[in-house]
Parts: sequence; structure tokens; C-alpha cells
Amino acid sequence: MSLWLYTGLIALVGVERLVELRLSVRNAKWAFERGAVEYGQGHYPFMTVFHTAFLISCVAEPWLFAREFPGALGFIALGLAVGAQLLRYWAITTLGFRWNTRVIVLPKGEQLVSGGPYQFVRHPNYVAVCLELLVLPLVHGAWLTAVVFTIGNALLLRVRIRVEEQALGLR
Repeated sequence: MSLWLYTGLIALVGVERLVELRLSVRNAKWAFERGAVEYGQGHYPFMTVFHTAFLISCVAEPWLFAREFPGALGFIALGLAVGAQLLRYWAITTLGFRWNTRVIVLPKGEQLVSGGPYQFVRHPNYVAVCLELLVLPLVHGAWLTAVVFTIGNALLLRVRIRVEEQALGLR
């Protein structure tokens, strides 16, 4: 895979994220109209910067360090990245209007979603994000990006999951 093609792939992922943000805004409006409450606003701006920096780093590292496409490993990483996207969309589709990039909780009495991937994993969207942050950079040999952002994401998710589970009454 050429570096230009990889750069295009990352650009497509960036466009995908912008579409997801629009969906998130629409879903937040829907939830707030039903009396939902937002939690954990303090970490959200950091998450936004973190994920933007990730996409930039995915492209910058191979260009700056002249990383070569790693052959079979790159194709395996690409397959895993596609798998992560499929899991993400399964989680988003299962949650429907409840899905959001923020921690927005509907009023008490609403049942937690337990179908789709949620019947197997408590946080399937976060599993998809973890996998993506690890393998998307490896598609074109950006191993520093994979290591740094995987560790950073683990630290960020410690905060995020704690906030989310407290808001949902799971802790």
C-alpha cells in the first residue's frame, strides 16, 4: 500500500469521525428533549484533542520517518481495523438514538441496552476504539503512534469508563 493511499485511508477515517460527531449532536438533542443529563464534561475536550492528534500522528509518523508499508503485517492490521469499524457500527446501531460521544444518560426507568454486542461485552465501542488505536497506525508501520496512543487511550478510558458507569449506576 502506498503512503498516499494510507493517507487517504486516514482522511476517510477523519471524515467518518466528523459524521459520527454530527450523529452525536443529533442524538444528544434527542436525549436532552427527554430529560437526559450529561456527566463527565471535563474530560471530553481532552478526548477530542487526543483523537484528533491520533489521526494526525497516524499520517505524520510514516511521512516524517519514511516508514515503509510492512507487507503482511500491514494487511493484517488493515483487516483488524476494518473489524474494529464493524464492531463500532454494531454498537452504534444497537444503541440507536442512545449512542453518543458524550456521557449522556436518560432519566431513571430506562432499561440499559443488553442486545447486540452488549450481550457479550460491557463496552464494545471502547473495545473497537482500543483495537483501532493499536492497529490503524500499524497499517503503514507507525508503531510509535500505536504504542503512545494505545497507552494514552488506556489512561483516558480509565476516567471515561468510571464516569460512564457511575452515571449509569453500575458502580
